Amino acid sequence: MASHIVGYPRMGPKRELKFALESFWDGKSSADDLQKVSADLRSDIWKQMSAAGIKYIPSNTFSHYDQVLDTTAMLGAVPPRYGYTSGEIGLDVFFSMARGNASVPAMEMTKWFDTNYHYIVPELGPDVKFSYASHKAVNEYKEAKALGVDTVPVLVGPVSYLLLSKLAKGVDKSFDLLSLLPKILPVYKEVIAELKAAGASWIQFDEPLFVMDLEGHKLEAFSGAYAELESTLSGLNVLVETYFADIPAEAYKTLTSLKGVTAFGFDLVRGTKTIDLIKAGFPEGKYLFAGVVDGRNIWANDLAASLITLQSLEGVVGKDKLVVSTSCSLLHTAVDLINETKLDDEIKSWLAFAAQKVVEVDALAKALAGQTNESFFTANADALSSRRSSPRVTNESVQKAAAALKGSDHRRTTEVSARLDAQQKKLNLPILPTTTIGSFPQTVELRRVRREYKAKKISEEDYIKAIKEEIKKVVDIQEDLDIDVLVHGEPERNDMVEYFGEQLSGFAFTANGWVQSYGSRCVKPPVIYGDVSRPKPMTVFWSSTAQSMTKRPMKGMLTGPVTILNWSFVRNDQPRHETCYQIALAIKDEVEDLEKGGIGVIQIDEAALREGLPLRKAEHSFYLDWAVHSFRITNCGVQDSTQIHTHMCYSNFNDIIHSIIDMDADVITIENSRSDEKLLSVFREGVKYGAGIGPGVYDIHSPRIPSTEEIADRINKMLAVLEQNILWVNPDCGLKTRKYTEVKPALKAVVDAAKLIRSQLSSAK
Repeated sequence: MASHIVGYPRMGPKRELKFALESFWDGKSSADDLQKVSADLRSDIWKQMSAAGIKYIPSNTFSHYDQVLDTTAMLGAVPPRYGYTSGEIGLDVFFSMARGNASVPAMEMTKWFDTNYHYIVPELGPDVKFSYASHKAVNEYKEAKALGVDTVPVLVGPVSYLLLSKLAKGVDKSFDLLSLLPKILPVYKEVIAELKAAGASWIQFDEPLFVMDLEGHKLEAFSGAYAELESTLSGLNVLVETYFADIPAEAYKTLTSLKGVTAFGFDLVRGTKTIDLIKAGFPEGKYLFAGVVDGRNIWANDLAASLITLQSLEGVVGKDKLVVSTSCSLLHTAVDLINETKLDDEIKSWLAFAAQKVVEVDALAKALAGQTNESFFTANADALSSRRSSPRVTNESVQKAAAALKGSDHRRTTEVSARLDAQQKKLNLPILPTTTIGSFPQTVELRRVRREYKAKKISEEDYIKAIKEEIKKVVDIQEDLDIDVLVHGEPERNDMVEYFGEQLSGFAFTANGWVQSYGSRCVKPPVIYGDVSRPKPMTVFWSSTAQSMTKRPMKGMLTGPVTILNWSFVRNDQPRHETCYQIALAIKDEVEDLEKGGIGVIQIDEAALREGLPLRKAEHSFYLDWAVHSFRITNCGVQDSTQIHTHMCYSNFNDIIHSIIDMDADVITIENSRSDEKLLSVFREGVKYGAGIGPGVYDIHSPRIPSTEEIADRINKMLAVLEQNILWVNPDCGLKTRKYTEVKPALKAVVDAAKLIRSQLSSAK
């Protein structure tokens, strides 16, 4: 029985690629150095999967940024501002598209479906000249073959690529991106022909858009595209892979009828209803790649249950046509449990990272073929039993408190307009108040202090002294810049979710459980294994300390319950909303303690609320109801004069704007600058927003420093659709990934622009 992996993590077990990328970007190493690290990582991945017995091993899933940007490079679809004319696209153009450069901004970045991974959004229109401009897919196939590993090259499918794109600036909104299919398919044909010539026998097209709610003409585009590719694909086995959700019935019919396609891959973890479609009818003679091992979480697979599922499918498609696979790329999980030396043995036995999931896939394939590894299956059953019965998973008082939430919507009793009046009397802010989102640059020295404190190499007294000095530095910088509402810079935090998880019960932490978010940015999601509660205050000491250093308002900085949930590896033994309500109650305790401690502005970040929105529209309402309710629980008990902020970033918010309003925050700061002010269109279309709002004016994910004039222009665009008395001026997101040499001039431009517009507004009266 055959086995398959959809994709694999790129960063390396100890983030080797991250450090290589950052060294290259900082000019400390060469392109050759970066390519060598990359080649070594790819080699290790391919050899590991080959040694584990995997038959269908992917190539071209490794990337220096993301797979959609790789496809943009392959198609030569470089926006004109980057100066590309022809030839093979080099790293300079590639990274300029991703990160911007001194003279031009980066392309828009957004979330990859409902994950915390991001991709660079292609900018397309009728004038784009497509050409075969990156031979990466073929080169990596040849590279693996030279190592003795025959791989399955993976390409982002042509229809999904276009549907994931956006119209370039200036292109008429009526332009249909799918009309570009005849222009990009010739490039795909060139790539396919080269792969065939290099000896490839299989090719994988990732077409995840199949799981979305698609209109008929979009489904027809899939049919037309693969019909056009059919002759070029002749002689190859072709797998079309889908993931992240159930596939709708009409889409299933279209997919399984595609010409030239040999095999179909489905996520049977998040798409369990797809099993019914398969059993009701699967095309004879085709392969089913059954994604039964979860590529998005870190829990050990229930091997016995998966085997039952596979056996039922075997009866439908035939023994020789069933391939055991992961539900999606393993990119979304951590790399290898072998690097976890601090996790206790009980919790560790419940987990499986990417390397272990590869072994699970192989074990299931062998068991299906009658070669069951009895000891492996027994150990798996014992671990699952241990998790179900462990007393550390359940806290009865927490469950009672969460159950008691039913029957109330937990709204603040006063309307937002009255609250804003009470807050202005207390805060006395100017129009267009300036603030930042929370974090300030995390210097090498600051990271060293935290690392040495965790390793018990410095005393708690020395640690507190160092963090206080860092907070004072950040406060002084903000006062010198004349920012209105300050932050303490979060020097005590490595990560906004990890920091809170370390202080909440029901969480476990890894040493090297890193997951790529975008580019070189990695996160280390905590593991929620049990009921959640807050044993003691988490941020009050640092926020109160910071407030004592200034007369200006100091924001208390918290991560909201939905974001903690969506940026964690969440327990899969109870509904997600139940876990979220538990987290909300813990954050509520913290909010009320901050208020008692004299903090009058409290920001509860919900950066990932939109990210968790289900892919199918029929499921949106239920998710938004409990997600928004969870946020309201956190702050329903504060006084009118306490100002509650929230923050959201890097997603398309326009379709959930009414739910954002329903969160009932006093002020929301939201990503805007990198997405061409897309957010503002919803207000142009007549949506009324009465609370404070700060659409970002400075893209912090690029090293580029915006000018005062550029930011002033953005503020004026906002004032065209928003009242001046509710508008805030702020960056897109936190500043911890940037350097002070970038942040100081950029924030000066932000403040100067706000003052310029204030002056103009005052003169106009």
